[in-house]
Amino acid sequence: MTSIPLVSTWRQGRPLLLAGLVLALAACASSRGLQPHGALLDADALHSSRTLTGASLGAAGFPAQDWWKALGDPQLDALIEEGLASHPSLDAADARLRQARSQVGGARADQLPSLSVSGGYTGLRLPESMLGDETGGHYAGSSQLALNFSYGVDLWGGKRATWEAAVDSAHAAAIDAQAARMNLSSNIAQAYAGLAYAWQLHDVAEEELARSQKTLQLTRQRRAAGIDSDLQVRQAESRVPAAQQQLQAAQQQIDEGRTALAALVGQGPDRGLQIGRPHALDPMALQLPGVLPSELLGRRPDIVAARWRVEAAGRQIDAAKAAFYPSLNLTALAGVVAPNLGDLLQRESTFAYIGPALSLPIFEGGRLRAGLDRRDAEYDLAVATYNQGLVDALHQVADQVNAVRSLQQQAQSQQQAVDTARAAHGLADQRYRAGIGGYLDVLTAQSTLLQAQQRLAGLQSQQLLSSVRLSQALGGGFQPAADDTVRAAPLSDSSHS
Repeated sequence: MTSIPLVSTWRQGRPLLLAGLVLALAACASSRGLQPHGALLDADALHSSRTLTGASLGAAGFPAQDWWKALGDPQLDALIEEGLASHPSLDAADARLRQARSQVGGARADQLPSLSVSGGYTGLRLPESMLGDETGGHYAGSSQLALNFSYGVDLWGGKRATWEAAVDSAHAAAIDAQAARMNLSSNIAQAYAGLAYAWQLHDVAEEELARSQKTLQLTRQRRAAGIDSDLQVRQAESRVPAAQQQLQAAQQQIDEGRTALAALVGQGPDRGLQIGRPHALDPMALQLPGVLPSELLGRRPDIVAARWRVEAAGRQIDAAKAAFYPSLNLTALAGVVAPNLGDLLQRESTFAYIGPALSLPIFEGGRLRAGLDRRDAEYDLAVATYNQGLVDALHQVADQVNAVRSLQQQAQSQQQAVDTARAAHGLADQRYRAGIGGYLDVLTAQSTLLQAQQRLAGLQSQQLLSSVRLSQALGGGFQPAADDTVRAAPLSDSSHS
């Protein structure tokens, strides 16, 4: 029999192999007609210059990472530092980051070949009743030692796209961990501002109680002198328990504020008992920059993380598309087999196997198209989340800028109202003492002064809260690393069409 050379056989069979490959590619499942529809918003197209005109924002730059220190209260600094060191929510964010990074390692491992060593011993004895005395009734054993190699060739970049998606998701998780710290520091600052407000109400209630007790004493003296009646005394007496109730309510608010701060720093309620009265906090101490939408992009951790998730979703589309094309897997097995351990090193005991395999997805019931359609939808969802985050960010900045500006003016006007009400109360009290004015004038002036003081305390608290929230809306001191910089250009259309 005549033998055909191997080279000649390959040359003759190559056209058939190429033709078969072309036919297989043509028969593969098609991704035609499937593509995402989401489009990223242009930040600068969301105009905000007219809204921010006249906001008196400085050019000092975005908030620093420790922006709260500008308020000048060491106790607040210590509370935020304690919260950032021990709050359980930060541990959860760090755990999610570790999960994301482990997925990066897994995706990277899928791109690389795998090599393993296996060994074992096999023994077998079959009964004579089944195979006779020639084969049955004898025990035979063998030892094996094998080296296993496998490699899935990334012909279409699907595995690389999966790895890139995992890297982008890890970037987003890292930024989420930073955002959790930013949110915690802002929440502690806001709770601290609430505690300061409770102390202001406590001061107002104490002052009201002192006025009420002083007026009651004067009214009793006037009744003893026959000037006032029991009606005025009863009216004056009713003001004292009302002021006491306001004082008790303010104390409850202080206690609740301390408990809330203890929880925010990750401690039990007893930690709140150690929190003293806040210093006077100046809301205008926080430096606020002029803001352009494009500048805000890289300063808001939620927007930066959302942008990375858009990138990850785009890479997942690439990976899903690669599944429509043929896959090539290389496997190899080599080792030794011998009945005795001493014979494993003999050349006659060696064996080897090589098995390249080509897989062609031809008909799979629409599974691949459904998977790609899901990835397209996930991309559109990621884009929508990013776009909504950008709109919300500008809305939050504009609202807080307007609030800071308006509340500053309101607080100044209300301070004038308090000064006027205090002067009116002093005049009414003098006239009452001199026997010229009546108790009704004192009561009216006292009520007006109390309401004015309470409104002023509320406005000052809102002013401080708005400054804190504006610092948070501007990114809360987030400073992205070089590799976390948002990619300004949208993903290429060619990769998602």
